[in-house]
Amino acid sequence: MKLTEETLIAVLMGGPGAEREVSIASGRSVVKALAAKGYRVEAVDVVDTEPKLPVGTGLAFNVIHGTFGEDGKLQSYLEALGIRYTGAGVKSSEVAFDKNLSKKCFLDYEVPTPGSEIVDCGNGVKLPEMSVPFVVKPPREGSSVGIRMVKDVSESMAAMKDAAKFSSDLLVEEFVEGRELTVGVLNGEVFPVVEIAPPEGEWYDMETKYPWLSGKEVGSQYTCPADLTPEETAIVQAAAKKAHDALGIEVYSRVDVLLNSFGNPYVLEANTIPGMTETSLLPMGAAEAGYSFGDLCVKIAEISLAARP
Repeated sequence: MKLTEETLIAVLMGGPGAEREVSIASGRSVVKALAAKGYRVEAVDVVDTEPKLPVGTGLAFNVIHGTFGEDGKLQSYLEALGIRYTGAGVKSSEVAFDKNLSKKCFLDYEVPTPGSEIVDCGNGVKLPEMSVPFVVKPPREGSSVGIRMVKDVSESMAAMKDAAKFSSDLLVEEFVEGRELTVGVLNGEVFPVVEIAPPEGEWYDMETKYPWLSGKEVGSQYTCPADLTPEETAIVQAAAKKAHDALGIEVYSRVDVLLNSFGNPYVLEANTIPGMTETSLLPMGAAEAGYSFGDLCVKIAEISLAARP
């Protein structure tokens, strides 16, 4: 099936998860961009796990970040309805969203990634064997939700207890000191690298990603293309592409990578439903590669339809 101006595109936004407000911002931007390109578009505010789509929907454009939208559940629901959708499929969404599963996949395919262990807190919160500094991550939350950085032993138990509110099987990763980078991948094309600079003394969490959510005046700053040597750029882009391919992600993703002072990359995760406002990081890299925001939205729709005939 090909995308035409007669195709009804339902832009799914919101969702029941912690990133609802961010998703609505993404959805509104996508609706505006596709409408400006002359396509039939309807916004759908998803509030539960059985959203009603407009009659005649030819494509569901999914911009629900995190829970339900990014974990394979929405994809499975849409497939049961026989409705085509954008982005990653059921299996690749499940694996990419679950940090424990994606970590295993990275190791199996020799994707460079920080050392880690899984701590089972199902029968009480426990400390990891790993020494500080480390990062504690609930495995099935998006956009840094529930993530805790531990630099002192005295903070360990509190951080584990805090993260255990979200999940019992916690991923604990070695803390890697390095530059925070992110790379978009679209249908095999790797976009220019974006560098992320959180405010001084802070790290890249929900508050510094989305300062408007918490009323903060200053958030992270971004540079695209990142100020890297050609060799560093190639290394980071290759690591991002390898991670994208290892997870079997269809259509597009945005891969987060740390680059340490020795020039070694460490893949953290791949986001299958990244932010989609005009100032988000995937569109930022796409713009540097020559895609307007509207062109990027259309391209995602076209590739997704071609991938699901």
